[in-house]
Amino acid sequence: MIRAAVIGATGYAGAELVRILSGHPHAELTMITSRQHAGIRFSHIYPSMAGVVDSKCRAFSEEAVSDAADVIFTALPHKASMSVVPGFVDLGKKVIDLSADFRFKDYALYEAWYEPHKAKDLLKTAAYGLSEIYFSDIQKTSLVGNPGCYPTSVLLPLLPLVKADSVDLDDIVADSKSGTSGAGRSLSLTTHFCEVNEGVKAYKVAEHRHNPEMDEVLSLSAGRSVHVTFTPHLVPMTRGMLSTIYVGLKESVSAKEITSLLDSFFADKPFVRICPPGRFPNTMHVKGTNYCDIGIKVAERTGRLIIVSAIDNLVKGASGQAVQNMNIMFGIPETAGLDQPPYPL
Repeated sequence: MIRAAVIGATGYAGAELVRILSGHPHAELTMITSRQHAGIRFSHIYPSMAGVVDSKCRAFSEEAVSDAADVIFTALPHKASMSVVPGFVDLGKKVIDLSADFRFKDYALYEAWYEPHKAKDLLKTAAYGLSEIYFSDIQKTSLVGNPGCYPTSVLLPLLPLVKADSVDLDDIVADSKSGTSGAGRSLSLTTHFCEVNEGVKAYKVAEHRHNPEMDEVLSLSAGRSVHVTFTPHLVPMTRGMLSTIYVGLKESVSAKEITSLLDSFFADKPFVRICPPGRFPNTMHVKGTNYCDIGIKVAERTGRLIIVSAIDNLVKGASGQAVQNMNIMFGIPETAGLDQPPYPL
């Protein structure tokens, strides 16, 4: 049995980790920590977990966490993770970080968008945790930088096409919409009910921190500089993410050929579902699951490929993918703990 610890268990991503790990057939949740709620039962903070996870949150202690766990999930804010992860790696623990601190290979790019990095050397060995794309890298590493939710929804359908040299790398536009849980549990006027309900708004236009993350991954895959025009939107729902990606095709390629390429690439990937022709993803159909649904259409008049993808931002966009990465790191079935059937409604 894998002993698992969640550091920062009471934020939305941390709580989702607790939920998934509590039902994992090969993992035991041995430690949960919370700076704000130390000494309080998890089920008091999230009453839905009563009778499922009633253990108390602990104050953080590197020694106590290391003694209790084989794998450590750090669900901490950016910058906080880089202060605690090196100690766990030095102790030989496997670490999956849900912040942006270990997603980048280029520390200068990270520092340009976040803050000075305290653990630059670890960026060389950390694997980018986009499970379906970097499976072999994740298998061999002890540190995974779990991708952001927006990059997961955009990169999963795009990277197979980039690898196949099928798209125009200078013509990529991503329009994404997210539920408010993506902003985290901390209080903020921008996610107050009255500010969000009955409205849809673009935010951080041309300056969202997930944009350089996408650019770096695509550039490394393509072997040349790639820049995505990306605009995120906030929609009045709790969870879910829908991305519509517009990209030029390099040559005349039919929708059938693109679908065949994606079908082939993801044939052995249990959490990616390619929609049949004429059907497109809906966030309702992936809610609470680790699925990424992908639908495509080629606009005949313009020759542009339109890709629509849907994920649950808290599961495939964060905690579910983190558990998927744990499964890969420990060589257990990739679907373990994540194979709950979706809700029909």
